[in-house]
Amino acid sequence: MTQISIFGGGVFNNPSFKSHMNNLYYPLDNMKKSVAILKASPDIDIQTMTYGQYQPVLSPRDVWPNGRGKFWMREMGWARVQLSEQLNRTPLSNDEPDVVPLTRCGLLDACIRKCFNSEPPIPMRVDIQDKPHDAPDPDQHHIELVWEYGNGPNQVPTLLKLTMFCPFIKSGPGGPGKGSDKAES
Repeated sequence: MTQISIFGGGVFNNPSFKSHMNNLYYPLDNMKKSVAILKASPDIDIQTMTYGQYQPVLSPRDVWPNGRGKFWMREMGWARVQLSEQLNRTPLSNDEPDVVPLTRCGLLDACIRKCFNSEPPIPMRVDIQDKPHDAPDPDQHHIELVWEYGNGPNQVPTLLKLTMFCPFIKSGPGGPGKGSDKAES
């Protein structure tokens, strides 16, 4: 097994990063501005984009709070790899109960596309959490996707609450992110 360094929650679970990202997707007016930016960009296809591709287009990584953008591509890649290995049985949403992506990564991608491609777009609230050391699969990413519906559960969603649970980071000499911050994969 290879050793990989997992940054995850240690880098992204903080108020400044969450606020920076959520301002791109919430409230609805901010989401509409982000959709316009993505539609105008030659660097992405909004109809086929996947989780994470849009973030550097909406906000260049060098302006992310506290230099967190430099870690994004690697962490997003590991999250996608791990979520692609997790089977999914959850429907996309109550208004599309027959759409059941095969993996948790597929579900995440479908939710993201639904938010950005709906008319009007569906705002998102993103949260990043650190897994505790005693969580099931503490070295794996996990997602929780919760839709809010304006006029009951059979209506079109009005908000997506996306929580990314990042792998537990072992503290080594110097604290998290230093020394023994490795997790087996």
